[in-house]
Amino acid sequence: MTDCCKINKVYMVKAVFLIWVLLTMPVRLFAQYFDKPALLVPYIENAPEVNSRAAVLIDAETGTLLYSKNPDEEIPPASLTKLMTMHLVMKAVKEGRASYDEIIPVTVESWARNQPRGSSLMFIAPGQTVSLRELMLGTAVSSGNDSSVALALRLSSSMSDFAELMTMEARAMGLHVTRFTESSGISEFNITTASEFTHFCRQYINLHPESLKEFHSVESFAYPLSHNVAAAFRNDPRTILQDNRNSLLKTFSGADGLKTGFIYESGYNLALTAERNNTRLISVTLGADSVRSRNADGERLLSWAFENFKTVRPVIDRIESPRLWKSRENFAELKITESLDFISPSERAGFLYFETEIPEPLIAPLPLGFKAGYLVIFDEYGEVKRAPLFTSRAYERGNIFKRIWHSILLFFNKKKDLSAKQ
Repeated sequence: MTDCCKINKVYMVKAVFLIWVLLTMPVRLFAQYFDKPALLVPYIENAPEVNSRAAVLIDAETGTLLYSKNPDEEIPPASLTKLMTMHLVMKAVKEGRASYDEIIPVTVESWARNQPRGSSLMFIAPGQTVSLRELMLGTAVSSGNDSSVALALRLSSSMSDFAELMTMEARAMGLHVTRFTESSGISEFNITTASEFTHFCRQYINLHPESLKEFHSVESFAYPLSHNVAAAFRNDPRTILQDNRNSLLKTFSGADGLKTGFIYESGYNLALTAERNNTRLISVTLGADSVRSRNADGERLLSWAFENFKTVRPVIDRIESPRLWKSRENFAELKITESLDFISPSERAGFLYFETEIPEPLIAPLPLGFKAGYLVIFDEYGEVKRAPLFTSRAYERGNIFKRIWHSILLFFNKKKDLSAKQ
């Protein structure tokens, strides 16, 4: 065998080994090393393990991924489904198609006694009068399958139509796997992933921040009250008081949402959010084997993240205008089109300073929105964030004399730069 063949064989063995490593490497390691800013990786290496089948943890402000385990495994969301139901109702209210004060007809389909065996219930019964707001509380706090059916039938003529609306909304929100067959989550044919549902929860909180106080952090809900029942029963409406299914609202500092869920096909699920020191975190854990394990996973992930990270919101008063060549103007006005907020290790980003980085001379003509360079944010240890800079307007060429003069200056500046590098 020639030396060339021997070398090729060695490289082939190495390539096969590398492919095997990549295919067998746990999903969480890919997320750890390829989906997260380099600034965070050394801290994320010490992330805790969880017992749930799948889990994702993000910073709510920036969407930065801090932890993942089997993020793309398809699992029924169980009662986490109700968050999509509530989202569609709140969307209808904001668009003027519904009102929290309106009275919702109590149909046969929504009666508690007509829900599948094992359902969590608000306890809707025939002859009751119930408002849309009460149905939302019954869904958020008591996790009522009956209330979620009533909400669905308020917006659609049938459950199948509402389920189609839910799935269409999921696609519009960028969820490509998540799909629904009914509004409560009792069906194992509702499907999501930890990654997609965390993405949904972030949008949900951004769209409906008031929902945390009005619905999800409410610790208990009593129903029916005297005004919900017929006159003959108002002296004894048989009120049932139920605590919020999310017990971490009482035990975990800063927790104010979102939803728990369980069916046998998925196990115990939790969409959890909490805010401390102006940092909000969101975790979704799917497939725990008990309520205790589910709560421990959520608490373990958020406690670790709050101890190790913080959300930083830099304020930029003015962006330096770089030199503009061969134009009527001498300087270019630049703008930032994305948020400068970023997630940082807790001990970093105490003192920040900024620099504009323009890698090449800016030469007219330049269109509006031309990418000119970066605004780079540093702390005392180094770079922590960079954001692209774009021209805030179009810049036309200057007259012929200015262009010739600037060409001469650019030529000698380039020679000077080359000499400096040598």
